[in-house]
Amino acid sequence: MADILIVGKDLPDGLDFAEAFVATRKVFGVARDEAEVSNFEAEGITASTWNRASAISSRALIIKAETKLEALDEFVLFFDSYWFGTRFELDRTEDLSLAVETMITGYQYFLNELSLRLEQRKEPVTVAFVVKTYPSKAELLYSGNKNINLHPTSNIVNAAQQAFISMAENFATLVGDRQYLSVLLAKCDNSNELFTSDKQLGTWVKESIGAIEGFKNHQGVKQAATWVKAGGKVSNGFSLFK
Repeated sequence: MADILIVGKDLPDGLDFAEAFVATRKVFGVARDEAEVSNFEAEGITASTWNRASAISSRALIIKAETKLEALDEFVLFFDSYWFGTRFELDRTEDLSLAVETMITGYQYFLNELSLRLEQRKEPVTVAFVVKTYPSKAELLYSGNKNINLHPTSNIVNAAQQAFISMAENFATLVGDRQYLSVLLAKCDNSNELFTSDKQLGTWVKESIGAIEGFKNHQGVKQAATWVKAGGKVSNGFSLFK
């Protein structure tokens, strides 16, 4: 049985997504604060806190998950633009430092520490990047979308969304040099039917990871670095999705 560490959308907000993996995996997630760490054991999820502004905290989170789980060989980095938008709705100067730590620096610290740890272990592992994208003001303007219920993301959330996409694509190129590494890049935009259900999205991610791990041949760089539309079929011949 594979075990999995999920980061990016803190519990309890990320509970529906995490629960999609519980039936087939031991799951380790990130709780919003220390007081809530033990609240998810009944759902079969072990949790810890994560200080996104600290590389040491990112390293400690990985080690905690390794210690608690028997076979930690799957990782999911989840970026939900709509969820972040509820926290950073406005581009207020006093919020920018925290926003960068939460949505950019934290993921980069985690990726740096994860990359180092995986290179030490050199054991088969799958890393999935899941991004739920939400349009910016400019994107809404250019698309001609007239939906008045769509509230565009703030500049900082949109910038962080693009940073996450870039981090994921660059990390995926590592499969060329690391035969133990497989990568899934999954993109779910706001028009996708899975956008409104994290549980269904999580189920699809779980199945897609399983498909990648079942490949007879190791992924090539182009395959690993190609985004797959959420709900689509993952295969050795990925379809381009932009």
